[in-house]
Amino acid sequence: METKLSQLATLAQKDKTTGYLALLSETLGRANQGSMPDDLRLLVDTVVNQENVGFVIGRQVLTELVKSLGAGVITNHDLRKCITQSTLSLLQPRIVSYEEQVNSLRFQLADLLEAEEEWTEAARVLMGISLDSGSRALPDEEKFRVYIRIVRLLLEDEDSVQAETYYNRAASLSHSTTDRETQLQFKLCQARISDYARKFLEAAMRYHELSWAADIDEEERKELLSSAVTCAVLAPAGPNRSRILASLYRDERSSDLATYNILSKMFLDHILRPVEIKSFERTLKPHQLARIAISSNDRLASTVDEDESSEPYTSKRTGPSTVLDRAVMEHNLLASSKIYNNITFRGLGALLDLSPGAAETMARKMIEQGRLKGSIDQVDKLIWFDGGREEDDAQGKAGGLGDVEQTTEDTGAPLTKRWDMQIRTTAANVEVIVQHMAMKGLIPAAAVAS
Repeated sequence: METKLSQLATLAQKDKTTGYLALLSETLGRANQGSMPDDLRLLVDTVVNQENVGFVIGRQVLTELVKSLGAGVITNHDLRKCITQSTLSLLQPRIVSYEEQVNSLRFQLADLLEAEEEWTEAARVLMGISLDSGSRALPDEEKFRVYIRIVRLLLEDEDSVQAETYYNRAASLSHSTTDRETQLQFKLCQARISDYARKFLEAAMRYHELSWAADIDEEERKELLSSAVTCAVLAPAGPNRSRILASLYRDERSSDLATYNILSKMFLDHILRPVEIKSFERTLKPHQLARIAISSNDRLASTVDEDESSEPYTSKRTGPSTVLDRAVMEHNLLASSKIYNNITFRGLGALLDLSPGAAETMARKMIEQGRLKGSIDQVDKLIWFDGGREEDDAQGKAGGLGDVEQTTEDTGAPLTKRWDMQIRTTAANVEVIVQHMAMKGLIPAAAVAS
């Protein structure tokens, strides 16, 4: 190779381009590829760094090399990767002169690394691409694609912090494309970023929206639906989560999921048991099992009193330890509010496996945030739950036949009002059951009429 390069150096400037291109073609086409990386490195070093070659010739030779590598002239994966990395290392100091060729090589190297599932390395290679350098700046749509690809690669290795940085850059360019596939990739990145950031409510809504996209494969849509259910379960208990749980529960596809059991129990406000939680925990990803810290104020408020510690079966736990732990405890607290009118701190602690102080702290936070309706009596150590619920009202209107005018006596006593409402709701539900039984012929129609 050195001899041939020396001969080319003696040629006239106008003949050098043809000579170097012929030598490149000969090197790439040889049967014995053992010395190819070294020979190509020597050739690239000569055309790039030798002053007697010239910038114009160097660019033409490099453009042809990049084109040949991209066309798959070298089929061996490792050999192609070695040549690409070697060429990039030689061009890096002269990137201003050969920016277009360097960017093309970086795209090719990222493809090779992605095929090896070296996600982070592939992302770093793409990060090195000059997207905003003078006259060779890429159009916004191309930048958007690059940013989305970087985000996707980083999330594969669960590097959500750096992925969010590039996601924010992509978000400012999201208007630049009308390509359906790219838009779906962007929405998926949105959902996954929310998932990793523990914004589970937002993630659940985005996953569920994507699960309806007809352009996505059926199996992938099922996976997205499963992710939506998982995030909805992990979301903070409250009205907003109840709405997304209702949407998922009414989705007929959810019944085929492994997580349908816990979804249905959460939607129906059933208390979750440890066995069910353990089964669901096995389906979670590492970031969804992250441990959470308890603030010093909450730890102090959750301390077990001496009187309480002498009581049998009093838990010593001062708060939830994981995201799942917190979600389940908040759900069970919300479910207990649908069962009981009131509950003692100790009773709630036994239900949630928390100390009485920790149970009170959790209830207080949920009431403050508007996720639980009720009040706390610290003198009697009782939590009173507000019995007024929209879903009960909706079911208790003339057997579900619509709004009717109801006249009630104002006794001025809240417990009497609650008792009256429970009687009215129960009577309406019994009426609905009787009507259904009559329609199915299980009881005589005459009995219903009477």
